[in-house]
Amino acid sequence: MLSLECGVLDSGSEYRLKMVRDEKRLAESRGGMAIDPSAVVASTARVDPEAIIGPGVRIGEFCVIESDVRIGAACALEPYVYVKRWTTMGERNEISAGTVLGTDPLDKNFGGARSYLRIGSGNKIREHFTISRGTPPESATEIGDGNFIMTSGHIAHNCRIGNQTVIASCVLLGGYVEIEDQAFLSGGVLVHQFGKVGRLAMVSGNTRVNLDAPPFFTYSGFQIEPKGLNLVGLKRAGFGAAEIGAIKKAYQILYRRGLKLEEALARIEAEVPTPETRQLVDFVRRSQRGICR
Repeated sequence: MLSLECGVLDSGSEYRLKMVRDEKRLAESRGGMAIDPSAVVASTARVDPEAIIGPGVRIGEFCVIESDVRIGAACALEPYVYVKRWTTMGERNEISAGTVLGTDPLDKNFGGARSYLRIGSGNKIREHFTISRGTPPESATEIGDGNFIMTSGHIAHNCRIGNQTVIASCVLLGGYVEIEDQAFLSGGVLVHQFGKVGRLAMVSGNTRVNLDAPPFFTYSGFQIEPKGLNLVGLKRAGFGAAEIGAIKKAYQILYRRGLKLEEALARIEAEVPTPETRQLVDFVRRSQRGICR
């Protein structure tokens, strides 16, 4: 980590000396292999010599990149992005202004040990979003590929975000939350710690997800309630009429026939055995908090 930090220094001369040392270390890092020669780093940015910056990366004005950070090829960081220690990114990520990645967990049990934030490739993370690293030593918060994460929200410690999700503005995810591939969380959604949202589920704005939301369906209400199939999402994902029909029948068995949960799951397995309905049944059986129903 760079020695230029917030705090009170003993004197103005000590402050200037530390600035000189930091500039020297920054220049040395740019002359070595830590920063690829094709990367563009603004003069006001601070990149620790122990960070690894890949080819074609663009780092904007007043960004801060701490030690033990790895940023993959063709990533773009707008001004005032702060990437904290033990964060790694894949390629082609776009990080907007004011975002902070790899923050210490907002967890009273956090003891300061090394943990990680791992971000895949092709993600867009918009302005003023924060994502924490893991709480237990050597644990990680994980973000997959191709996600669109909008403004002014938070992803807490040890969350696992899949691929191609949409996480809209002001979404708050508690610790250990899991969001599966292609899920859509609308603005202001709150997901309780350890909660799970299934693949291609769509959660309406300001919904409180205090129970798990199985895949392929839509949900809304302050107390999360199932509302039907995510038809728009399913069609956009390339599902055909037969596949959607099987999912619709599974929804009716699970939510509309008044069956006990295990009986409903057995009926789905017997009557509509498709890959998607098997995924639905597996999700429900793995639920620790219970599903909304």
